[in-house]
Amino acid sequence: MDTTFGALLREKRQAAGVNQRELASKIKVDFSYISKLENDRLSPPAAETIVAICEVLDIAPEELLSAAGKIPSDVQKTIGESQAAQQFLREAQQLDLSDEEWQQMRKSLQNLGGGNP
Repeated sequence: MDTTFGALLREKRQAAGVNQRELASKIKVDFSYISKLENDRLSPPAAETIVAICEVLDIAPEELLSAAGKIPSDVQKTIGESQAAQQFLREAQQLDLSDEEWQQMRKSLQNLGGGNP
């Protein structure tokens, strides 16, 4: 069974040594909101909130974003405004790539773009 967003959030928060109250305070929400998220009593928050959580936990946001099925608004805006980006993603989607294959594509893009991670 796949790990839920709440379970993954709890795991990452605990690994970072941050309690629910500290996390809630730093992202300016009530601690009960964090508890409800971790217990899957609420749907995952907006992408921007997930990114803020990840900043506090000092982790890359992609894992929590993908667990929530979210895309950051800046990425969504870029894709939404580019026909070429949409065509690229549609073709990549049709290839039914594994996560490893997506990583290989990402590395190829880094090489193409000068190596920026």
